[in-house]
Amino acid sequence: MKALIIIDYTVDFVDGKLPCGEPGIAIEARICEITEAFAAQQEFVVMAVDLHDEQDPYHPETKLFPPHNIRGTSGRDLYGRLKNVHERYENQIYWMDKTRYSAFCGTDLELKLRARGILELHLVGVCTDICVLHTAMDAYNKGFDIVVHEDAVASFNKQGHEWALQHFKGTLGAKVVRGW
Repeated sequence: MKALIIIDYTVDFVDGKLPCGEPGIAIEARICEITEAFAAQQEFVVMAVDLHDEQDPYHPETKLFPPHNIRGTSGRDLYGRLKNVHERYENQIYWMDKTRYSAFCGTDLELKLRARGILELHLVGVCTDICVLHTAMDAYNKGFDIVVHEDAVASFNKQGHEWALQHFKGTLGAKVVRGW
């Protein structure tokens, strides 16, 4: 069994308050294509979306990054056509708020995956070298097989993006794929 985890593909992370910019925009069609394929095949699809409260002095990211993905703002909306894909398959996609880089940290993600007998995780989204990386590291440590879709991840840091792709393969034993 396999699952797709779409990580932080929101307005703020693509062209909003903490944007990947053009690299994030360029992967929109591929993320939508992969999401639709998984949903159409009745595979488990998780929308792991960063959530912050405005001016939270206790969150470690408050000191590292400008405010982003603030509760109740349009910055948390899914970017572009992914919003339409989510609406079309809303009953099949598990929306999960997350407050740390990894989609596993402080969430019920592992329980949901284990309950379904899922062993293989496909990762797409942003940022390759932050939230995608930390999710992949936790998945590795929990014993999941990892597939990263190179043509559906992006970062605002080109060097970090390239490093993370190599780290997925060389250190986490992930399959890094392009296309099907």
